[in-house]
Amino acid sequence: MINDSNYSDLPTIQWFPGHMAKARRLIEKNLKLVDVVVELLDARIPLASANPLIKSLIGKKPHLVVLNKADLADRKITNQWLDFFKRMQKPAVMIDALAGKNLKALLSAIDDLTREKTRKFAVNGAKGRHARAMIVGIPNVGKSSLINRLAKNTAAKAENRPGVTRAKQWIRLDKDVDLLDMPGLLWPKFDDPVVGLNLAFTGAINDEIYDSEKIAILLLKFLCDNYPTCLTSRYKLECLPEETEELFINIGKKRGFLQKGGKIDTEKTVTAILNDFRSGKLGHISLERPSL
Repeated sequence: MINDSNYSDLPTIQWFPGHMAKARRLIEKNLKLVDVVVELLDARIPLASANPLIKSLIGKKPHLVVLNKADLADRKITNQWLDFFKRMQKPAVMIDALAGKNLKALLSAIDDLTREKTRKFAVNGAKGRHARAMIVGIPNVGKSSLINRLAKNTAAKAENRPGVTRAKQWIRLDKDVDLLDMPGLLWPKFDDPVVGLNLAFTGAINDEIYDSEKIAILLLKFLCDNYPTCLTSRYKLECLPEETEELFINIGKKRGFLQKGGKIDTEKTVTAILNDFRSGKLGHISLERPSL
């Protein structure tokens, strides 16, 4: 949905702080303990939020794709993604972890993928055990919110900042499932600038990585091309100007972010635009669509 040629001047991101290297080692070390790997993706950016390291790390281990934050995404496009994964013979479900929606489908999918393994422990009268699932995903994709919902407590501290869950945790559920939470893991380098851009839009990487004003303007450009009514409705605009920079200024004025001399407060305007998108105040928006 974004043309790479429009963003050829974006810098290549280098991102692999020490706790990310530690997260990778933790995943590798604990894979043998689990029956299935549950990978949370952001439903708005299933491609950009799919860590290529995960596939190489888990090998042939059963793998469930979970499209989280489906409440923020374009439902029609999310359904297209579910069809896409089905064609790829990859089990997938969509959920809204924050609101606790569709979690039964998630637990059912885990059961389907682990039933054969867990039943082996009950053969010939042996004591059975819970299914063991490892939860993985990039920072800020909603792992802690999901685990808190499933466990019905605050076992995993949820914060809206990338990379705050840094140690493994076992959480036992009522539904015969033990969850092993892993720290959020990003990969060392984003070769595709559009991947880095989509991660920046959604807040998966720190805003300091890019020029935040440029990020906000590029997001406005995407929205103008794909979801124009979301902008006119949210910011009470009669029409959208041809120049995205002018739109940025108009939004600042509409929100009353004015400084002395009538100039807009750029920082406040950037923050408002990014927060409005990330919180869903601009509407249901998907940044990526599958190849049909």
